[in-house]
Amino acid sequence: MSDMQENKDHPSMDELAIGHQIRDLRRAKRLTLTELSETIGKSVGYISQIERGKSSVTIPVLQDISAALGVQASWFFSGQANAPKEERDFIVRKENRKTLDLSSTGLTEELLSPNLSGSLEFLLTTYQPGAGTGDRPRQRKGEEAGLILKGLLDITINGKTFSLKEGDSFSLPDEGEHACVNPGDENLVIAWVITPPNY
Repeated sequence: MSDMQENKDHPSMDELAIGHQIRDLRRAKRLTLTELSETIGKSVGYISQIERGKSSVTIPVLQDISAALGVQASWFFSGQANAPKEERDFIVRKENRKTLDLSSTGLTEELLSPNLSGSLEFLLTTYQPGAGTGDRPRQRKGEEAGLILKGLLDITINGKTFSLKEGDSFSLPDEGEHACVNPGDENLVIAWVITPPNY
């Protein structure tokens, strides 16, 4: 399957904005499309399509691009919170969550932590039916734990697959890899705690 076939045909407005941010940041770093594509192991055509908003981007690819460009993936979160100053370091109101909308790949992530300057990250991930973390397992850079708030989860941890349902939770050590997929016919919602923050 080619890079371009991995993604659906209609990126969201947030993904269009992400593509433009990737292009602008790449140019600011004085990197060519070829240099970026070689660094992350994807084709020039695929990167070009992401930048022009013609192809959607998965979380693992966004993380690879972020690393290559020297930023955290949180750089691409839309919707900066407009919290009152006295709340900003402690409280996240639902309407002020930073959101990374990759809905064309079946994934939406909302940042529940007030910021990423501490030692942990609190995240809410929604997977549409059939959606998952991508075509390759995700290599962990720290400890992660999750609680299934809604739906079903098939999680593969270091090659072994487990099926979880609403109310189940899991913990992942800081070494190894995992992959998630929603095998159900309704949205899967997971609350994650990750340390150290990786967005």
